[in-house]
Amino acid sequence: MSFTADRLLLFGATGDLAQRMLLPSLCALDADGLLAEDLKIVGTARSDLSTQAYRNFAREALEKYLPENRRTGVDHFLGRLHYVPVDATTVEGYDELAKEIGDYGNGLAIFLSTAPSLFEATISGLQHAGLTEGNVRIGLEKPLGTDLGSSCEINDAVARAFPEDRIFRIDHYLGKETVQNLLALRFANLLFEPVWNARYIDHVQITVAETVGLESRVAYYDDSGALRDMVQNHMLQLLALVAMEPPTSFDATAVRDEKVKVLRALRPVGRDETVTGQYRAGAVNGAAVPGYDEELGKDSDTETFVAIKAHVDNWRWKGVPFYMRTGKRLPERVTEIVVQFRCIPHSIFEGRGATTQPNRLVIGIQPEENIQLTMMAKVPGLDREGLRLRPVPLDIAMDDAFSGAVRRIAYERLLLDLVEGDQTLFVRRDEVEAQWEWIDAIRKLWVDADIKPKTYGAGSWGPSAAIALAERDGVSWHDE
Repeated sequence: MSFTADRLLLFGATGDLAQRMLLPSLCALDADGLLAEDLKIVGTARSDLSTQAYRNFAREALEKYLPENRRTGVDHFLGRLHYVPVDATTVEGYDELAKEIGDYGNGLAIFLSTAPSLFEATISGLQHAGLTEGNVRIGLEKPLGTDLGSSCEINDAVARAFPEDRIFRIDHYLGKETVQNLLALRFANLLFEPVWNARYIDHVQITVAETVGLESRVAYYDDSGALRDMVQNHMLQLLALVAMEPPTSFDATAVRDEKVKVLRALRPVGRDETVTGQYRAGAVNGAAVPGYDEELGKDSDTETFVAIKAHVDNWRWKGVPFYMRTGKRLPERVTEIVVQFRCIPHSIFEGRGATTQPNRLVIGIQPEENIQLTMMAKVPGLDREGLRLRPVPLDIAMDDAFSGAVRRIAYERLLLDLVEGDQTLFVRRDEVEAQWEWIDAIRKLWVDADIKPKTYGAGSWGPSAAIALAERDGVSWHDE
């Protein structure tokens, strides 16, 4: 049964994610009149704060992270906020939390922005206080485990209190406008869907590049690495959206059914289809930066870069490689999908000395949201020295195309969908487990074959072996 919650409970309400994303997103939604007037927001964390002290804390976060042009109605939003300190590892304090939440006649939405190790204890506390009964749904922030086994343990713990249709697993990439536009591009335009297959597409590239190093994530990242931190969730979700079959409708069940089919069709990766790397000292954006081992303060075999050649073994994609790469301390911050089409079967222009290049579609996700389709066009002129053709980019910059629309961060949409109960942009359990099964096989391959990260200089595009991974097939990474 669908319902719009009139209570929102935020665990980890003093954490980094709450300050940078959750509070600014909720404040922006409130300013735009998108939150119901009776929605009460209750924050909780270990910090011993009063409600007024938490409101002061939230005001500072909004002044720091919410763009100035969106800071309207801050006082009204702060008036929605309440706070109860709770140690999630014990049941003490949950009764007081339930008292503050009060009667949630329309429904309660819970958001867990805490370490997954606290999920089971948190749910036990919620059950103790009766906060899992009635119209209650729960949102889970990643990471959901470190492998298939630990992911199943977390999902089992949550499932003991909530049915699957009340569990909202968050991958914030799915809240990005351009990621959602990928579905519109494919399924709202007759131009693309008929050629979106192995007959016309040569290969697909997915790149998630970061210029930053460890920053404040030292302990987490060294236990995780690039494969589990980025490929397991964000990149596999992007791959699934590119490769999925047309769903019967744009609703949660239909969309997620098609995504999980893609994830289950992923071929196990071979030894020569993966490259791992770890950055060393170098320069990024003209500034000298230390190596991973220096930042960490010790030697480590954790990968900060990974490149994979993947295959989706079904009729649509048979023989089409999906090249994925992600890493830290790369030359630029960029997330993009490149769809490289095949060459035309016959060129009528060869006799006139003109060469053609295959079409290419580039979908930029961050930092700029844009879509670029490269097409061949004739260079103006009398052609006395021969016909000349040149690739011409057709650019659609989302900011220009929709200049009057409000550009929202991903968590605005995801938090609103959590409150209102739309699961379309959230990840289902079978998706998560299919992703982990594929990732675990890669990690086992690395161990069995004794594959260690190759070093690369900070500010480069990773180990040279990653370039060779694509060049063996006559493919160049899109680094322009």
